[in-house]
Amino acid sequence: MDDGFAEYVAHRHLRLCRMAYLLARDWGTAEDLVQTALAKAWLAWRRIEGNPDPYVYRIIVNTHSSWWRRRWRGEVPTETLPETADVRDATADVDDQAALWGAIGALSPRQRAVIVLHYFEGRTLTEVADIVGSSLGAVKSQLNRALTRLRVDSDIQTMTLERAQR
Repeated sequence: MDDGFAEYVAHRHLRLCRMAYLLARDWGTAEDLVQTALAKAWLAWRRIEGNPDPYVYRIIVNTHSSWWRRRWRGEVPTETLPETADVRDATADVDDQAALWGAIGALSPRQRAVIVLHYFEGRTLTEVADIVGSSLGAVKSQLNRALTRLRVDSDIQTMTLERAQR
């Protein structure tokens, strides 16, 4: 008996994958993140009270940060599958989106998580703080730093100027 776990996965899988993709910027890694998060959530499913989204989102964010730190140190995450072929997203040909994703990709994992959860997932700052396990003030600070970095990115400035001239 899964107490609604299978229904949750069927209903939320694509949205979870989309959120993980926005963090990882790679579909293979995003699917691995979601699979890992759902496996961990399944183990704790009976203990989760209310809406399981914050719990699952937090697992995805923490797992992504952990994998990112391991790669940065040169360690290979044991939970990931072998590298897959690099498949270009259809939007990669659009200069504006490529510049935006490049700038978002240059953010730290925590800043990227805050941007994705707040702006792409529509979460309130309080919900983001709960998901990433930080105080509201820390989330606001990370959001401010991320937006400042995005504002000073030369590719983003060029994109904004070109749009204004159209």
